[in-house]
Amino acid sequence: MAIHPSAVVDRSARIGAGVAIGPYSVIGAEVEIGDGCRIDSHVVIDGPTRLGADNRIHAHAVIGGDPQDKKYRGERSELVIGARNTIREFCTINRGTADGGGVTRIGDDNWIMAYVHIAHDCDVGNGTVFANNATLAGHVQIGDFAILGGFSGIHQFCKIGAHAFIGMGSLVNADVPPFVMVAGNYAKPRGINAEGLRRHGFDGDRIAAIKRAYRTLYVAGMPLAQAREKLAEQYAQAVDVKQMLDFISGSERALLR
Repeated sequence: MAIHPSAVVDRSARIGAGVAIGPYSVIGAEVEIGDGCRIDSHVVIDGPTRLGADNRIHAHAVIGGDPQDKKYRGERSELVIGARNTIREFCTINRGTADGGGVTRIGDDNWIMAYVHIAHDCDVGNGTVFANNATLAGHVQIGDFAILGGFSGIHQFCKIGAHAFIGMGSLVNADVPPFVMVAGNYAKPRGINAEGLRRHGFDGDRIAAIKRAYRTLYVAGMPLAQAREKLAEQYAQAVDVKQMLDFISGSERALLR
């Protein structure tokens, strides 16, 4: 464990083996930092916050700050971050609120670039990419391996499905199903994230099935209820189509179409 003499670490903080904390960083009460984490200079981590092993937090990030919610009155809430995440300069990640379950969660192996903001009560999966200045409002859910382009913004309570792709500068105000690529202000569907799927090992048959499902949902001009019936017919032979249908069934906001 290497803590720079200028760093301020609260006595109640729990620091794992092999952790490095850089100059002028501040580690607050009820913060737990897992083994092998590296905290660069001028980082602020407030608690209650838990970080898993081998995370890298770059300079000037503010992690575990109070939620930016006018209803917040100082009640206990948490931020839970998994393992092997990279969080770049000037990122801000807030704790949860009582109304949102009290916890903001980030999974494992995420690549979170500079100036990203993740608001209260968000739930981010594993293996995602947030390009510079991507912003989540409160209560947003991001599925595994989703990619958010630079300066994109996601409206509160929206859900972004696994392997979805949000184009640079896009504003998203509705739910985006798994595998779908959207872009624009406001964002519109632009196809499927075929390149991302190939990079994650999806073969040609799986990608073709997802393309058929996309055409059913977005190109055929069917009402949503009819499109769902067609998707139900397709998923018997394609598990990825079932994932899309399950996402649509669980959507609480309007589906982006």
